[in-house]
Amino acid sequence: MEINVLRLNHRLRRDTRITTHVCLTARAFGASKIYLSGEQDKKLIANVEDIVNRWGGDFKIEYIPNYMDIITEWRQNGGKIVHLTMYGSQVNQIIPEIKKSNRDILVIVGGSKVPTNVYENSDWNVSVTTQPHSEVSSLAVFQHLLMDGKEFDLKFNNPVFEVIPTANGKNVNVHIENK
Repeated sequence: MEINVLRLNHRLRRDTRITTHVCLTARAFGASKIYLSGEQDKKLIANVEDIVNRWGGDFKIEYIPNYMDIITEWRQNGGKIVHLTMYGSQVNQIIPEIKKSNRDILVIVGGSKVPTNVYENSDWNVSVTTQPHSEVSSLAVFQHLLMDGKEFDLKFNNPVFEVIPTANGKNVNVHIENK
């Protein structure tokens, strides 16, 4: 199962930091790609690509002017769509059904007010909590449950930098051959 993420309605002046964190979370928790809609942000895209170059992996980022194009394409190609919202079905109750679909998943996370057509075109509207919270936390919790914790074992190919877990201090392996 491939996981892609769609970040809705990115706003340059307001959302750069949070959208960057959505991208980092998507990548670290096993997504293959993120699509950004809203205002085009070439600097954010370049920053995420730089992180992939330094920390490894095949994660892709793409700007799309019209979010409905990717939703329509995803559905036509047989994928399933999960919209993360505080108004949906509880994630712990619906995650087995989503896994059982055994299809590629497009996870939609909002920015500004989410249009009704996103709710209507999603296979599942999923709530991580029924309280206001961050799209970053929602994405992390959802991907963790979808991956059954396997994101802890992900290996990213061709990293320049690689953290070696240690109880004290920082231990980073630098792969000079990948520079």
